[in-house]
Amino acid sequence: MQNILSRIQAFVAQESITIGALERKIGASKGVLSRAIKNDTDIQAKWLSIIVENYPLLSGTWLLTGKGSMYKEDSLIPTNSSDGIPLIPTEAMAGLFAGSQTVMLSECERFIVPSFRNADFLITVRGDSMQPHYFSGDLVACKMLSLTDIFFQWGKVYVIDTEQGALIKKIEQGSTPESILLVSANPAYKPFEISRSSIYHIAIVQGVIREE
Repeated sequence: MQNILSRIQAFVAQESITIGALERKIGASKGVLSRAIKNDTDIQAKWLSIIVENYPLLSGTWLLTGKGSMYKEDSLIPTNSSDGIPLIPTEAMAGLFAGSQTVMLSECERFIVPSFRNADFLITVRGDSMQPHYFSGDLVACKMLSLTDIFFQWGKVYVIDTEQGALIKKIEQGSTPESILLVSANPAYKPFEISRSSIYHIAIVQGVIREE
């Protein structure tokens, strides 16, 4: 039981809460967990089950055995909390970046994704230009960047808001300092250059969530 107790301590530290706050969250009497940790005594199995129920991102396998990650990998958990990542329609990306679609954002579905806690939004991939890396229907987690001091990471995938709409492309160095090369993963689509000045807003793709 000592390993489980130490993992409970590691979890509350990661969540920046106290053992007392965890006890209140799961409806346990004050001291149920803290006494067990202090005295290295057993915890009733029901409390472990309730902890997992109240923290759906927490891996029950990790809590019980120590195997794997503390949090479930690539979980996509719906939430009504404003802490969740908004899933925005592709056509609404410009409004999101510009901050002019606050009503729309409040109506977006939101999800908690342990692997991408720093993401600003999720967006759905459309079309086949980025296959086999990204397929139509995939969700990509993105972090917004400022154009005023952007440093492109050549070869990385970005979501770009342009006059052509929202594009998901790998970015390479252009033929001039004022241009960038947009590259599709699908060889059926030829690379093309655009001017940096034609980019309205930009975000870097942090990862992908794919339904099996």
